Parts: sequence; C-alpha cells; structure tokens
Amino acid sequence: MQKLGLNQTLQQKLSPQQIQFIKLLQIPTAELESRIEEELEINPALEEGKEEYSSEESQSENNEYDQEEGEGDGDNYNDDELSVEDYIRDDDISGYKMVGDGPSEEEDKEMPIASGSTLADALISQLGFLKLDERQTNIGKQLIGSIDSDGYIRRELEQIVDDLAFGQNIETNAEEIEKILFRIQQFDPAGIGARSLQECLVLQLERKDENDPAVEIALKIVEENFEEFTKKHYDKIQKRLDIDDDLMKQAIHLITKLNPKPGGGAVDDVKTQYIIPDFILVNNNGKLELSLNSRNAPELRISRSYTEMFDTYDKSSKKDKKLKEAVSFVKQKLDAAKWFIDAIRQRQLTLMRTMEAIVKYQYDFFLEGDEAKLKPMILKDIATEINMDISTVSRVANSKSVQTEFGIYPLKYFFSEGISTESGEDVSSREVKHILKEIIDAEDKRKPCSDEKLEKLLKERGYPIARRTVAKYREQLNIPVARLRKEL
Repeated sequence: MQKLGLNQTLQQKLSPQQIQFIKLLQIPTAELESRIEEELEINPALEEGKEEYSSEESQSENNEYDQEEGEGDGDNYNDDELSVEDYIRDDDISGYKMVGDGPSEEEDKEMPIASGSTLADALISQLGFLKLDERQTNIGKQLIGSIDSDGYIRRELEQIVDDLAFGQNIETNAEEIEKILFRIQQFDPAGIGARSLQECLVLQLERKDENDPAVEIALKIVEENFEEFTKKHYDKIQKRLDIDDDLMKQAIHLITKLNPKPGGGAVDDVKTQYIIPDFILVNNNGKLELSLNSRNAPELRISRSYTEMFDTYDKSSKKDKKLKEAVSFVKQKLDAAKWFIDAIRQRQLTLMRTMEAIVKYQYDFFLEGDEAKLKPMILKDIATEINMDISTVSRVANSKSVQTEFGIYPLKYFFSEGISTESGEDVSSREVKHILKEIIDAEDKRKPCSDEKLEKLLKERGYPIARRTVAKYREQLNIPVARLRKEL
C-alpha cells in the first residue's frame, strides 16, 4: 500500500535574469558583437547610440556606474518618464526570456567564417579527372565523404559497402571499393585517404625519388619496421637493415619530415579564428594602464519612441482589450531593453574588477614579461580580492584574454599552483615548468634525461619536487618520455 508524505525542502535556484547574465559574462568579445546584433534585431525598444539627455538631465550625465554585482542601475533615461521597476512586478507580464536554465546557445556558437573551397571539394574536383562511370563516381564520392578532417578514412570498407547499399542502392563489395580508394590515394595532398598512419607515410614516400637510397631505406623502415620506429628502437632497425649511421640518419630525417595529417594541409578547409583581446594593458613609463576593449562597451539606449508609446498607452483607457495587449507588449520590450543594457554594463564592471585584481597580483610579470616573475595564484585569490564568487572569476578567466607589450595571453595563463623552494619562497608551477623545459632543451638528445634525472637536476636548482610531479609537468608541456626524445 502506497503512503503519501509531505516533505519540505529548501533549494537555491538562479533566476532567468541571472542565468542570462552568466551566459553574457562568459562569452568572449568576438561573440559579444553577434549577441548584441541579435538583441537589436529582436527588440525594437533597444537602439544603438548615446542617449540624448535634456538640459534638465545633463547634470547627471557624468554619473559613474558603480554598483555591486547584480545591482546595476542602467538609467539612460529619466525615471520620471518610465519606471521599469513599477511594471516589472505585474503578474500578467512575463519576465525577460523566461526560459529554463538549459545549455546556452552562446556556449557552443562559433563565429561565422567566410566559406571557401573545402578539402572534400578539392578531392571531388580531382575525382572528375579519373574518367569513371556514374557508379564508380558515386562510390568515389562516398569514399571522399568518409575522409576525416585530418585526411584519414577510419570507417571500415565493409561499413562503406553497407552505406552505399542503404543510402544509394548501390550493390558493391570491399574489393571494388578498395580499387577506387587506391586511385583516390594518388590525389593531392599526398597521403590523403590513408587508413592508418603507416599507410599515410608509405603513400608519401612512394611519391619521392625511388632511386634515392634514403627513400628506399625509409620505405623499408615504415613498411617492415614500423613498430620499432614508433618506439625509437633505432639500433635494432639499423642492425636489421645493415646500414651505416649516415644513411640511417637520412632515412629517419626523411620520415620525420612527412605530414602525419595530410587533411590539415588543405588551408581553405581550416577555420581561421582571430583572437580579439578583451583587455589592453599598456606600460606608460613604468605605470601599467588597463583598459577594456572598446568592443566590450557598446553604446546602447532605450528607444525614445517606445518610451513615449508606453506613456501614451499608460494614460489611455485600460478597458480596451487590444490596447491592454499593446501595453503588455511595449512593457515587455522596454523591460528586456533595460535589462540588457544593465547586463552589458555589469559585464564591463565585472571584467574590469577581475582584470585589475590580476594585474595587481602579477604586477611584476606585466612590467617585464618575465615568466619567472609569475606568482602562484588561484581563482580563490582573485575571488577574495574582488569579493565575488569563484565561479564568476572562473567564467571570466576561461574565455578572456589580455593584450600586453609581450603578446596576447589568455587570463587562465596567469593562474597556477604554488610550490615551495628550498629557500622557503613560494614560486609558480609555471616557473618550474619553464625551468624544466630549459633543462630538457639543453639535454644531450643521444642520451636524454629520465624523469629521475630531471628530478635531481631540478632539486639542484632549488626546486624540490617529486618524480611524479616532474612527469605530470612534462606531460602538460607535451614533452614525451626520455626514450621517445632520443635522436641519432
């Protein structure tokens, strides 16, 4: 028998306005412009440009926007003319974008990029020169459509047979498909349509001068000794092929210069994205001056015509049903416009407060650009400094960048753990990584240092860290283990 019960729980949920502000805060500058254009299109009560103040309002024109997070005033118009707070409480008016807190469309949105000739277009164009019949051409197009962005076909031929049968009603087999694939593999760029890295390298080597002894040896290494090559067991390969050091070096050099991702070589198929810094930091005679990218500070205002329309409707009779619907529509648009202006201003304030705290914390680095001057800094340090939540700082740091005299840096670059040296001084883990990279760059590549050796060398320099930490930092720097760093 089921029992009915009543439980009282207390949950904390973000309001729709807070959710929209969070989404607005975390998008980078490049996407902000698109977001503003979208808002201008859907809300006629929002306009670009400075607000035109009357002479009576001019005295308050220079008032600073200095509100705590979530309390922006955004009064670009006379409150006597329009008080949004008065009507925002109306029960019959829905709030601005009263939607659920599902995934943000802005989070996954990419900036539109001018389209050009893609890798697939280039391959299909070359397919036209093979003089295939209609059936073979369709099979060739299916194969080209199965090529990944890096130039490989990772789908099994038997699966492509099924795709052709169900999708295009073409009955074929793996042998016929493979014959056409071999012809596609002769297309440019070299190595395209390979089914593995080994096949990709072989396809590229086969296009080189076959009379060159180094090419011949390189082919034998890739075709017959590929596993040993990937593990850099050069001594075994050299002994097996019975070749001298000079020829071995030439062959290895030839292989390492090949392109492991031929699809990436099609420039027109690569999305080009430019980094637009959110902040600009200038060193003015030893004094750091921080400013927000002007694209983050758009000039927006409430439409004067919509404000006057609201006043007219508000003074009219409320008994007319159509008139009441018109009033509701205008109220909603004015509410949305005011909220959006406030949110943009609050975004500017939050960004500046966060960046100012980072500059203050890493002042020595920003003066000289010396990575060794970076101090240990975590999100909590900045959150405490500006009296905001860690999640807010995280959203700013994860998607924003600053332009300095030493280049453009993502804000997350300045956050790192602290490590205590033998002298008792706290240093950034980024500094330790910098020293570690210096040691590895200077090592004898014929006898590269193991992680244990690297641990000892770091300790000699005053950085007592464990071997597992050395391995972790090495992996974060994308540096392989000692055996794979070995060179002839």
